[in-house]
Amino acid sequence: MTSQLQKSRLCFIGGGNMAGAIIGGLVAKGIDKQNISVSEPWDVNREKIAATGVRTTASNIEASKDADLLVLAVKPQVTKTVCQELAGAWAGRASLPLIVSIAAGITLQSLKEWLKLADGRTPHIVRVMPNTPALLGEGASGLFASDDVSQEEKDLTASLLGSVSKVAEWVDREELIDVVTGLSGSGPAYFFAMVEHLIESGISLGLTREQATRLAKQTCYGAGKMLVESSEEPAQLRRNVTSPKGTTEAALKSFDASGFKETVDKAVKAATDRGKELGETLAKS
Repeated sequence: MTSQLQKSRLCFIGGGNMAGAIIGGLVAKGIDKQNISVSEPWDVNREKIAATGVRTTASNIEASKDADLLVLAVKPQVTKTVCQELAGAWAGRASLPLIVSIAAGITLQSLKEWLKLADGRTPHIVRVMPNTPALLGEGASGLFASDDVSQEEKDLTASLLGSVSKVAEWVDREELIDVVTGLSGSGPAYFFAMVEHLIESGISLGLTREQATRLAKQTCYGAGKMLVESSEEPAQLRRNVTSPKGTTEAALKSFDASGFKETVDKAVKAATDRGKELGETLAKS
C-alpha cells in the first residue's frame, strides 16, 4: 500500500459488489475511511457501504468534488450519462482526478469523449478488468492506461487494485483488455461450470449430491492451491498425476477425443469477441 494512496482522496461512483470489495480491501489495509467517498443511488447499497464507515451520498457531484482518484464502477449502460454529468461539474477544478474505470467494455476513446470538459481538458484514465474473486481478496485484474498516465499514477492504480487482487497485469494494447475479459474476467464462471459438471457426473455414478459436492469443491480448491503455490507449470502438474494407462490418462484421453482444447479456445474467444462488440455498441449509443 503506497504512501500516495494513503494520502489520496478516493471517490467511488457506484457502490455495487465490486466497488464494495475494493472499499473493504482498502479499509482493511488501513486507508482512512474519511478519505473515501461513495456515490450510490440505491438506498440498500448505500446503507451497506455506509456501515463500513466511509462517507456516502446519492450525489455523484458531491462525492467527486475533491477527489484525487475516482473509480468509475457503474453499469456500462449509464456510464455515458454519469461521465457527462461529472465533466460538467468539474469546470472550476484546477486539476482533474485520475479515473479508474471498471465499467466493462467502455473504451478509452469513449471515456475521453464523455469526460471532456468545455475547456478541452480530459482526465487521465486507466481501464481495469477485475474479476469476482476480488470479493474475497483473491482477484486477478488486467489494466491498460492512456498514454498521458504517469508512472506514479500507474503505481497508485496498482496499489488500489492490490487491496483485492493477487495478480494485476498491465497490458500494452487496449484490445488486450478484451482478452483479459475472456480469460480471467469471465474465467471464474468457466471454473464453476466445470465443478457443476463434476458434481453431476459423480451423482450419475452413484454418489449422493452432498458427497459429490464436497469432493468436487475440495478437489478444485486443492488443485487451484497447487497451481498457485507450486513452481511447476500446469502441464507438469497434470503429468505428475497422470500414470501411464491409469484412470487419469483415460479421462484426459476422453477430454481430447471430445475436443476439450478447442472448446476452451472457442469459449475464451467468444467472451473476448463479445467484450469488443459491447464496447463498439456502447460507443455508438
